[in-house]
Amino acid sequence: MVTVLRPLSISELLDRTFHLYRNNFLVFVGIMAIPQLLVLALQLTRAVTLTTGPLQRFSPIAVLAGLASYVAIEISAAATIMAVSNIHLDRPVSLGLAFSSAKGSMLRVVLITLAVGIAAGIGLIFLIVPGVYLWLMWSLAIPVTVLEGGGLNASTKRSKELTQGSRGRIFVIYLLIIVLAMVVGMIFQVPLGILAVLLGRGNAGGAISLIVAVSAVGSFISTSLVGPLATIALTLIYYDQRVRKEGFDLQLMMATLQPASSPSAQAAPAS
Repeated sequence: MVTVLRPLSISELLDRTFHLYRNNFLVFVGIMAIPQLLVLALQLTRAVTLTTGPLQRFSPIAVLAGLASYVAIEISAAATIMAVSNIHLDRPVSLGLAFSSAKGSMLRVVLITLAVGIAAGIGLIFLIVPGVYLWLMWSLAIPVTVLEGGGLNASTKRSKELTQGSRGRIFVIYLLIIVLAMVVGMIFQVPLGILAVLLGRGNAGGAISLIVAVSAVGSFISTSLVGPLATIALTLIYYDQRVRKEGFDLQLMMATLQPASSPSAQAAPAS
């Protein structure tokens, strides 16, 4: 069976995002959590060093944890995109399949996200509106590079074409997801932070170490839980834009009517 694809409204895209997330909760949380385990280990290691040594302004472990967090998020994003694509097109999905299918695009995802982030960040520093515009214009570059291939230039150009005329919708959807992520993050991290302060009262060094450890655990939980939502939404927007601009639903329907061994049938979903 093939998913019936049609243009979706903002509310329908959000509903579809939460529907996929809820029905495949363990898959999406697992995709996000597994790479984050290394980040958690590094952050807990830093917390331990704070109890055994003097407080330092510069911590190599903290820098390494920051870099690992960035790479882990992008690896999870690539695997999440593949999982969403498979679910959306009624194909098999699992943790192993998501990571194995995305491994060829992971390095591109890391580099393209960095390049887009720097360009949009420069725009935000000088003028907020151009920075937001650049981000919206290139917001589908990662789904594009994972599902279609191509490097920075090809992916950003393709994203520019797909997002044309729909950047306001993308902004609203992403803003709502970000607000939700912030609320969930606060729900987990604020109580844990207060608990750490109370437990570490009277011992400055121990309190700092405990706060770092508890913050690391809270961040791991909140990232694992809400981290997939934005990527799920962007992947669904990618398909929605293809339906609107390229008649992707018709392409997919025609592909299913052809023999399974037909080259065109194999290529249709990624064209």
